Amino acid sequence: TFDVAEEPAALRPLAEVVRVLFDGGGRLIDSSPMYGRAEAVTGRLLRDLGQPRAFAATKVWADGKEAGMRQMEESFRLLGVPHMDLMQVHNLRDWRTHIATLRDWKEAGRIRYIGITTSRKEQFEEFAAVMRAERLDFVQLNCSMGEREAEQVLLPLAQDRGMATLINRPYMRGELFSRVRGKALPAWAAEFDCTSWGQFFMKFIVAHPAVTCVIPATTSVVNMRDNLAGGMGRLPDEALRQRMIAALA
Repeated sequence: TFDVAEEPAALRPLAEVVRVLFDGGGRLIDSSPMYGRAEAVTGRLLRDLGQPRAFAATKVWADGKEAGMRQMEESFRLLGVPHMDLMQVHNLRDWRTHIATLRDWKEAGRIRYIGITTSRKEQFEEFAAVMRAERLDFVQLNCSMGEREAEQVLLPLAQDRGMATLINRPYMRGELFSRVRGKALPAWAAEFDCTSWGQFFMKFIVAHPAVTCVIPATTSVVNMRDNLAGGMGRLPDEALRQRMIAALA
């Protein structure tokens, strides 16, 4: 969503989105070289906002050690950070090669945490194998009320292995909102401080004990505020989570 031209008209609304994120207590911004100009735009916004205390996360998405190192150096430059909080291997691309480099850079102090990512359930079996074989700090994966496969193996495995989690596609790229269009939010959602369907979907994920952080993408200040509210207040217990699933059916 930050793959826009570095022009005032395009940057102004995104600057407000980032400001609202930080004002609301958020810190993490996740990007990738795969996302067009997003790293450069993010770096520009952080500079324009006076370098707020961001948790900078991005990915390596290349084949081969040298190409991966060049790409990561470029990510440092574009984001404008001396150290990367989290560097991840994007969609397991050449992960054996890059994990070795990430370990070296982490030991040298250039990277705080290392991890792997996926957003495709067809990769989950290989993803779990890598989680079992490697010492990782973070794993990023897709999980939502409509994509619950990660709850079967990957999230419990992350708990067992002591790995933090980033959850992508929490709204299934908007599909979940289509499913509830014209449908009233259940009155019992107030039991966990929920006032919108976005918060309903978000709190379902955040309430899972294996979830560390959720990374919804948005260019909207209104949606950013709603995303933040999804991490505030009371969360549903397991009985309420099951009731939420039934409400979406």
